[in-house]
Amino acid sequence: MIKTTLNYLAGWAEDDPRPYYSTFQRTGQRPWRNTLGDRRTLPVEDARQLASPPHLDREGFSLWTWDGPPIDFPKRRAIQENYYAEIERLVARATGCDRVVAFDHNLRSSEEKDPILGEVAKPVRFVHNDYTLKSAPQRVRDVMQEEASSLLEGRFAIVNAWKPISGPVEESPLAVLNAQGLNRDEMIETDLLYPDRVGRIYSVRWSADHRWYYYPEQQEDEILLLKCYDSDPSVACWTAHTAIKDPLSPYQPIPRRSIEVRTLAFWKKQP
Repeated sequence: MIKTTLNYLAGWAEDDPRPYYSTFQRTGQRPWRNTLGDRRTLPVEDARQLASPPHLDREGFSLWTWDGPPIDFPKRRAIQENYYAEIERLVARATGCDRVVAFDHNLRSSEEKDPILGEVAKPVRFVHNDYTLKSAPQRVRDVMQEEASSLLEGRFAIVNAWKPISGPVEESPLAVLNAQGLNRDEMIETDLLYPDRVGRIYSVRWSADHRWYYYPEQQEDEILLLKCYDSDPSVACWTAHTAIKDPLSPYQPIPRRSIEVRTLAFWKKQP
C-alpha cells in the first residue's frame, strides 16, 4: 500500500451551470477550467495482493493478460486494423457479451515531447469517469448510427482497455476506485470542451467510503479493463480513475507511455 494525493472536485464557478475542462488552448478571458479542487492524501492498495481478484461486474475493473502480436503503436492505422480486433476479443471474453465494437483510443505519455509517440496527451490527474447517464447512450448513437435504437433496447456497457506501451509502469500509474464504494450523488456532470464539440464526463466528490487500488509496475502484456458505464443496474456501472504519483517510483523512472481503447459491449435482448 502507498499513500498519495488524489485530486477530487470541490466545486466550480458560481456563474457556470456545470464544471468544465478545456482540452485545447483557448483564446479570450475564460480560463481553461472553472473547477475548485479538493486534494486528498489517501491510501492506494496493491490490487495484486487482494485475496480475490477484482471483477468487472463487482469492483468495476479487472486485470487481464494480453498475448497478441506486436503492434506498431505510433501508427494509428496499425492500432485500428490490428489492436482493435485483439481488444474486442478480450472484452468479449471478460464480459461474456455477444458483440464488442472498439471505436476510439487515446495515446498518452508523461514526456512533454515523446521521442516515440510524438506530441500526445499527458496522463489525466483528476478523479473522473468517462461517461454519464446521458453521454453513454449518446456514444452508442454516434458510433452505431442506424443500429443504435435496437442495440439500446438490450444491455450495453462501455469498457476501456488500458495498458502500457513501454513497461513496466514506473511513473504515473493508473489508480481505480472500487465501484462498490462510489455513490451516484458523488458524481458531478462535467463538460469536456473540444474545438468542435462538447463531451460529458463525471467528476467526483470525495467520500470516506472510497477505496483505491492500482497495479504496481504494470507490464506491457497486462491490460486493465475499466467499466465506464453499464445499463444493467444490478452490477458495477462506473469505475472512477486517475493517474497518480507513486512514491515508490525510481529516481529516474521510465516515461509512462500508454494506450487506452474504448469499446462498446452489447448483449442480445432477452425475450
